[in-house]
Amino acid sequence: MTDNIPRLFTALAEWLACMVYIGQYQHRFSGKRLGAVAVGGLVVQVLWLEVTNPLPVPFWIPAMMLAVALMFLLIYLCCTLDPISAGYCAIRAFVLAEFAASLEWQIDYFISWYIPRHWLLSCGIMAVVYGAVFTLMYHIERRANQGFRTLNIRPGEFISSAVMGLAAFFISNLSFVSSNTPFSSLYVRDIYNVRTLVGLAGVVILYAYHVQRCRLYTTRELDSIKNILQNQYVQYRQSRESIELINRKYHDLKHQIAILRAEENPQQRAAFLDKMEAEIQHYEAQNKTGNPVLDTVLTGKSLYCAKHQIKLTCVADGTALDFMDVTDICTIFGNLLDNAIEYELTIPDKEQRLIHLEVSTKKGFLLIRCENYFQGTLICQDGLPRTTKQDTDYHGYGLKSIRYTARKYGGNLTVDGDNGWFVATLLVPLPPSK
Repeated sequence: MTDNIPRLFTALAEWLACMVYIGQYQHRFSGKRLGAVAVGGLVVQVLWLEVTNPLPVPFWIPAMMLAVALMFLLIYLCCTLDPISAGYCAIRAFVLAEFAASLEWQIDYFISWYIPRHWLLSCGIMAVVYGAVFTLMYHIERRANQGFRTLNIRPGEFISSAVMGLAAFFISNLSFVSSNTPFSSLYVRDIYNVRTLVGLAGVVILYAYHVQRCRLYTTRELDSIKNILQNQYVQYRQSRESIELINRKYHDLKHQIAILRAEENPQQRAAFLDKMEAEIQHYEAQNKTGNPVLDTVLTGKSLYCAKHQIKLTCVADGTALDFMDVTDICTIFGNLLDNAIEYELTIPDKEQRLIHLEVSTKKGFLLIRCENYFQGTLICQDGLPRTTKQDTDYHGYGLKSIRYTARKYGGNLTVDGDNGWFVATLLVPLPPSK
């Protein structure tokens, strides 16, 4: 078949499809560098498709596979995606490009029956069709990817999308490979009809698969966050019961000390009893923030830190938290301190195991700031540190649950890792009554 889509049009469709998906995710570069990489990708794509035109069928399929590889390379260079996720996007972009190019040329072919074909008219049709298809797809993808600035595609998900993409490509182009099959045609209009409709079906199927995957991921993430919320509240209840028991023991101990003081004792024993009483008074005075829930969480974490030689200091106005639900206070401070403690336990030098917590109000906002000593480089993903655990499916949700809780009150969580300190900061607007 000689009346085929111009390679320049195909190259533009593939490049624009890549830009649709590049626009969805976090970029490696910005400004002129990103523009230079994108334009370079367009030039390479055009040159490759023009150089390989025309080719016999045995060489045409490998040439198209290399074109997909170039699309993958462009997406991978522009976005902070892992190779499997970039390959997933490249497959979807290729199927979208095939559909857009086929639709444009089918409309061009139909109009050529009534108006003599001219390159200016063909370019105009291409501009209108490509503009409509890729703009619409960009906004559809943006809506589906709302809240996702990166992807974590598993190998199985990539293989499924690759099978669907390959099936759509080979069925839509079967007539170009061989006209002697039950599903092929010798008529140009029929070939374009099959190619466009199968391409559209491929785009729809891959999009539906992507939406379903996003929903399952969101559901799993919410379930994990809810489990963390529940676990933090359970820890709070357990800590409160333990602290109440300790308070009773200390109260009894104070009476015992009073009885011992009434007896005649050596000076060394008196000094020892003075020290015990000072420790009790110190225990009674610590973690009195004005909020009983925060007091309980801090006391439980302080005992754990003392056991593992972590120095935890706190300056907190607990009364500023009165508008928050008990579970939300447990979630925020439990996860903040758990995250800091977990990292400090990895530091060999126990003198450097430092955590500082601050709770205050400033200019109509509740400020919660947790700092812990930090070594290394902070790598963020979606605005939060990337988990260092191998099992990424069930870890890394602590800070996500904090951010989720902060947003519940109209606030947000930010993290920073400069100057040897990891700093997590929450800003939450105070209710009008505060």
